Formats: sequence, C-alpha cells, structure tokens
Amino acid sequence: MPSKAATTLLRLPNVLYGVHLGWVLGNRFIQLTHTGRLSGRFYTVVLEILRYNPDTRETIVMSGFGTKANWYANIRSGRAAWIDKGHGPYRVNYRLLETEEAVSVLADYERRIRLVRPLAGWVLGRLAAFDYHGTAADRRRRLVETLPLVAFTPIAEK
Repeated sequence: MPSKAATTLLRLPNVLYGVHLGWVLGNRFIQLTHTGRLSGRFYTVVLEILRYNPDTRETIVMSGFGTKANWYANIRSGRAAWIDKGHGPYRVNYRLLETEEAVSVLADYERRIRLVRPLAGWVLGRLAAFDYHGTAADRRRRLVETLPLVAFTPIAEK
C-alpha cells in the first residue's frame, strides 16, 4: 500500500486536469475518463503516454497494474471513454496491442527516456513482479503480457 505522501503525489496530475492545467504536463500524460462497468459513474486516471502519433492522434499507454486495473476493466467492458491531453477531452475507441507491436512500442519508449531508463526499468520490474533488465526477451516474455499496452484513437465527431 503506498504511503499517504505517495498517494497524494500520484493524485496531483488529476488535480491539475481538474483545474484545467493538464497542459502543464506536456505531451507525456493523458487523463482518461472512463465509465464504471458496475456503477456507471465516471472515473479519471492519469496515464503516461508511451507513443503518440500526431497524424492519427493515436495514443498508446500501459496498464501499470495489469489487467486488474479498474480503468482497464472498464474500457474492456465496452463503456464510454474520453482522453484529455490538456486541451479538452475527446471520446475514444481503444484497441489492445498484440505482443510484437507492444514490444516495439516499449523498446522505442525506452530509447527515448535514456536518462531515466534505470529508474523506469526498476519501476516496470516492480509492477510486473520480476527483475526487468530491459532486454528484448524480458519485454516479450513477461512485461507486455503482464502489463498490457492500450491504444486510444479519437471517435470522429458527427
């Protein structure tokens, strides 16, 4: 269980989005608003962007708590979802990445975060519950199967 300080720190990005300051987080994070599969209520979570395609506006994120994450289960149930990159929410569809594509996205992400790669590897290893060394075998064998990657694409306005 995270400490009170850690919990507060993890909630800070949601607070920024709540006061329309999500843009200060740059292109590194999105706020996902998802509909509860049982309650029908709206919930929010801030997720790190692993890859963004400006042409298609596809945004790829990881479920850091695996398939047990509430947001992951809620979107899988077919409920409505929106993402906000700091300039207002838009409705999205989702798709789960196949293993090979997920491995490629994760490898590219790790190349881009060279300076903090050791810390990111440590965190990913803790989340996936194994000693992650950033190798292709680790990515393929366990990481992307334990912590699925999800792509969100905007739903065209009618």
